[in-house]
Amino acid sequence: MNKKNILITGAKGQLGREMRKVLEGDIFVNAIYTDVEELDITDDVAIEDCVVSNKVEYIVNCAAYTAVDAAESNVGLCTKLNVEAPTLLAQVAHKHGAKLIHISTDYVFDGTSCRPYREDDPMCPTSVYGLTKADGERHIMDIAPESIIIRTAWLYSPHGKNFVKTMLELGRSRETLRVVSDQVGTPTNALDLASVIASFINCEEWHPGIYHFSNEGAISWYDFTMAIHRIAGITTCHVLPCMTKDYPTAATRPHYSVLDKSKIKATLGIEIPYWEESLEQCINSMHNA
Repeated sequence: MNKKNILITGAKGQLGREMRKVLEGDIFVNAIYTDVEELDITDDVAIEDCVVSNKVEYIVNCAAYTAVDAAESNVGLCTKLNVEAPTLLAQVAHKHGAKLIHISTDYVFDGTSCRPYREDDPMCPTSVYGLTKADGERHIMDIAPESIIIRTAWLYSPHGKNFVKTMLELGRSRETLRVVSDQVGTPTNALDLASVIASFINCEEWHPGIYHFSNEGAISWYDFTMAIHRIAGITTCHVLPCMTKDYPTAATRPHYSVLDKSKIKATLGIEIPYWEESLEQCINSMHNA
């Protein structure tokens, strides 16, 4: 039995950890999990050595600079991780015939749409983070058009820093909390995204191109917080809605970043869970851990 050799970068991050959970029981997969300690993805020689020595057939790039506000003052590092590293991964993948799956973001759009964003809508980022992710996409598709890029949004999991964990912590420690109510998007359970990535790898046919994935539905950050507290049984914190102008941040946030997922559903023949269902599963798994 020939196993598929899969390189996972950013293996200690939210998505990387969920990839491990999804792939660990797959007898047809040999996964190589790397983070910065094991593989410097800004070093082309190191990447090539890893790919060649492990006979890597698939690369799943879960690594990125994702501190959106900090990116505004850390342009160099953000560019290195979100543009230069994906470019090197694409070059090595293309050279050695490996298939690359790269994760991108709703921040490649400016958030002024009044309908869900499609894959072919023009990118128009308004932040350093969004600009670097958009440039990373362009470089990958120029070098290795046989790659898959998946744009996602509002990613959360039981691991690392994310909105769900922050709202749980604040809900348990504060009596009142103000949350933005005029930014609308869709949360994504990292476990659901990891499952979709595995589906692409396990497909009999490879489907290159750009795809959108998040859970189903559309809500504001305020709505999201209310659901997080309700599911977790938090009743001692009074959550108040506020406007973006009342909560200034270094980076501009998209006011509307709902993603159209028709393409990925048709390609993989999947149904995508509703955001509240996936949120409940994640919070329950945290309680049961």
